[in-house]
Amino acid sequence: MGSITIRNIDDALKNKLRLRGAHRNRSMGEEARDILRTALAEDSVPPNNLAHAIRKRIEPLGGVELSLPSRNPMDEPIDFT
Repeated sequence: MGSITIRNIDDALKNKLRLRGAHRNRSMGEEARDILRTALAEDSVPPNNLAHAIRKRIEPLGGVELSLPSRNPMDEPIDFT
């Protein structure tokens, strides 16, 4: 198993990581590994379709039934002759 060293971390960030780990009964190192594991498990390629991206975020929250108004026939185009 590999290891990494991360230098120049702000004291405030290190303290937040330590506290976050303590709240979850984990060491600071285990909390950092879990954060990395979670972040890297997500799809790193953004979706090509905005509608698909929105649906992916909203769908777990449940659906909404909307009443659509009835459609009327289109008006006749204006004759410029």
